[in-house]
Amino acid sequence: MPYVLRARRAVRETVSGLPREFWWLWTSTLVNRLGAFVATFMALYLTLDRGYSATYAGLVAALHGLGGVLSSLGGGVMADRLGRRPTLLIAQASTAVSVALLGFVHDPVAIAGVAFLVGMASNASRPAVQAMMADIVRPEDRIRAFSLNYWAINLGFAVSSMAAGFIAEVSYRAGFLIEAGMTMACAILVFLRLPESKPAEPTVRTAALEESVSLGTVLRDGRFMSVVGLSFLIALIFQQGSVGLPVAMGEAGFTPAEYGMAIAVNGVLIVVLQIPVTRFIEHRDPGRLLVVSSVLAGYGFALTAFAGSVGVIALTVCVWTLAEIVNAPTQTGLVVRLSPVHGRGRYQGMYTMSWSVAALVAPLLSGFVIDRFGAEWLWGSCAVLGTVAGAGYAVLMRRVAEDGEKAVAEAGAGAEAADGLRALPAGPGGDTRRSGTP
Repeated sequence: MPYVLRARRAVRETVSGLPREFWWLWTSTLVNRLGAFVATFMALYLTLDRGYSATYAGLVAALHGLGGVLSSLGGGVMADRLGRRPTLLIAQASTAVSVALLGFVHDPVAIAGVAFLVGMASNASRPAVQAMMADIVRPEDRIRAFSLNYWAINLGFAVSSMAAGFIAEVSYRAGFLIEAGMTMACAILVFLRLPESKPAEPTVRTAALEESVSLGTVLRDGRFMSVVGLSFLIALIFQQGSVGLPVAMGEAGFTPAEYGMAIAVNGVLIVVLQIPVTRFIEHRDPGRLLVVSSVLAGYGFALTAFAGSVGVIALTVCVWTLAEIVNAPTQTGLVVRLSPVHGRGRYQGMYTMSWSVAALVAPLLSGFVIDRFGAEWLWGSCAVLGTVAGAGYAVLMRRVAEDGEKAVAEAGAGAEAADGLRALPAGPGGDTRRSGTP
């Protein structure tokens, strides 16, 4: 009973104090993810239902990812210029139309083109959602709000993965139409319940501070770009859950429903374990956590080469999902730590691009490797990538720690100099500063 009371109190503290608009936005996210179908089952649809090769399926998935890369930047610009609400309406309505169209096109070129449009439309809403959430939630509640939104995404993914697997065995087209209908329902929900949240134009001083950090500044930041590169490697690994695993399982004779059951374990575990695991690791050495999670992710996927049943595949999903739960908050904390206050938007944008580019590259690589060498080589490559990423994080975090110690030492030296300077006799006018000292 005490445990139940503590659990209830924890839930109440987690969800209380957030504005009503947030919960409508949260509901929109959940409904959207409950209807997700295309991104999860595109590879199976093209290889099993349409009979195309894994390479072609990878090409289509890459075009879908390319659309997402372009619209991530465009959606952010739209959210700032047109407003959050109009951007959400345009993006979700466009997604609904393009997803429905994808269920009716048959020509391979047309399929690739519509998949590109789906990628653009579906990803254009993400910057607006994040911006609106930051607008309507108090600063002290934002981390909790984003965690709840991530929880909704994974809950929807877990449910939709299981349901869509069974829908696919009946009709892939029905899956496309269901997703289109639920996405349009999200657009209607936004139209009816969510007011515009775009803040007033920034002051001249704030704008000047934001402009002082350019994309060139980000690109010249060697430590941060190292994080971006390592993040890209990690993203390549995790992308295999949605691009390499379904193709490999399909070639091994597993059904779409069996893949849906296996991959749903990922979403379920994140929903159940994300908050308690994050609380457990938040005060531990981030360098060690990044190294361990990178290696665990790589070898978790590598174990798939030895899995001959759905149950064993589900166990491998448990391994790399645990790595994902540890890696995600730790890496996000590192990104925030290395980002200047007035350049966080550009820094976060560059970090997000690493995942978008990985979503573009991973399908091409996985399809090519499976077609030319076999799935076993793909899983072995994941182990190599995980090892390289782990070693990279070990070196990077050592540099970050050394730079931090150096900064502390310089700050201490500066404080000693200031103390000595304050001890000097006052000059004319009572000014204790020497000539030329700022």
